[in-house]
Amino acid sequence: MLTDNVTDRIREFVVSLLPSYELELYDIQFRREGHGWVLRIIIDSHSGVTLDDCSRVSREVSVFLDVEDLIEHAYNLEVSSPGAERELRSSDECSRFIGERVRVKLFEELEGERVVIGELVEAASGEIVVITEQGKKISMPWEKIKKARLTLS
Repeated sequence: MLTDNVTDRIREFVVSLLPSYELELYDIQFRREGHGWVLRIIIDSHSGVTLDDCSRVSREVSVFLDVEDLIEHAYNLEVSSPGAERELRSSDECSRFIGERVRVKLFEELEGERVVIGELVEAASGEIVVITEQGKKISMPWEKIKKARLTLS
């Protein structure tokens, strides 16, 4: 089976499974890496993801993969959370993290800044607003953002 078809089938199963655990799918990847094939399922929750959540989802996905026999070669299954310094993929997703510290890289300079670090104070459709460590309030249209993530430092 082609990798995209395998990923699509697994995604369907995981998306149907996760709500029963009050979890959601953040990302799924199936690719060859230095040590072989890796199926990486990244789960999320508004209340945080625990090790028990990852273990439970890993067991369920393992059973599904054994029964469906979708993957014809050796692979490693990894189930994890997006982490404390997760990537933020849309302004809508950012709205969940108002008040958190973010690091935003821009495609081009905006208000004299190319990298903005500070507190996320607003997130509306298509735009976010950050107050920098220097107290400067910067509004950024999402299309000007190269990469945004939560940051601890």
